[in-house]
Amino acid sequence: MAQDRPTASELLAAIADFLREEATPALDKAEPRLGFQMRVAVNSLAILEREARLGPDADAAERARLVKLLGHDGTLEDLNRELARQLRAGTRDEGDAALMAHLQATIADKIAIA
Repeated sequence: MAQDRPTASELLAAIADFLREEATPALDKAEPRLGFQMRVAVNSLAILEREARLGPDADAAERARLVKLLGHDGTLEDLNRELARQLRAGTRDEGDAALMAHLQATIADKIAIA
């Protein structure tokens, strides 16, 4: 059973903060190569934290845009596959304002997480 607090996002952020502020500086002094690897791990934890916090809403918004764009319901994966098929077939292109708005919003959400 999931607990109310701390959330998964809060736990990931706390771990990343500890590693960034305490462990990484110690490793930088003792073993610079491990310090670098720790920074990579900390960045990965930060991505996971943002994914846990922002991902569900981003996925829901992307799915809603795709339902509107394609005119029918489906899973996010199925809707994206259909859109890809339409793009490959040339039935949608950069002249489609609704498509471009969808792609811009989707990319902005992905960048916010990554």
